[in-house]
Amino acid sequence: MLSVGLTGGIGAGKSEVSRLLVGCGAVLIDADRIAREVVAPGTPGLAAVVDAFGAEVLAEDGSLDRPRLGSLVFADPEKLAVLNSIVHPLVGARSRELESAAAADSVVVHDVPLLAENGLAPLYDLVIVVDAAPETQLDRLVRLRGMTEADARARMAAQASRDKRLEIADIVIDNDVPLARLEQRVREVWADLVHRARSSRETDRETDRETNRGTDRGPRE
Repeated sequence: MLSVGLTGGIGAGKSEVSRLLVGCGAVLIDADRIAREVVAPGTPGLAAVVDAFGAEVLAEDGSLDRPRLGSLVFADPEKLAVLNSIVHPLVGARSRELESAAAADSVVVHDVPLLAENGLAPLYDLVIVVDAAPETQLDRLVRLRGMTEADARARMAAQASRDKRLEIADIVIDNDVPLARLEQRVREVWADLVHRARSSRETDRETDRETNRGTDRGPRE
């Protein structure tokens, strides 16, 4: 199994890259999706969030009011740290569970928005960073997601810098390009991932053979 960390700044287009990788054959573990699951109504995660931030972060139906919570934490590093301390361990445990259920020869892509921020790069065989200029990110957040410019800038500022993300990258995917070029780049990256996975399996088999040969010889006098 090849375990890949996929990250990028908000609005960089990481979700589009993960979608394309799934189309190539990757097994996707989406940290954002899991983060929603672990704070669904009735979960211990949601109860912990309410204990920390109050019932005002709940919508009328009892679910988490994510925009309301976001407005509280993304402009306040201390509150964001509290939220992360609740959600991240739950997401990590569920991610490990899903990875263990994948086939042994899979390329497993972990879509992790805060990979750089939380120092998670060592958990993966390699890290892919989806990169876009801050101006591109801001435009997408305002134009496509309907955020105010102030909210978009606050969310960008709460994440790692572009330079910090690029420092941990084994592979960079430029997403300041037309969709056709992005698709081509993802296919190139996928071919590289498959090659790495195959090479890793061959190395493991050779190591097993060497170990078995040593065992068969028995102890020397």
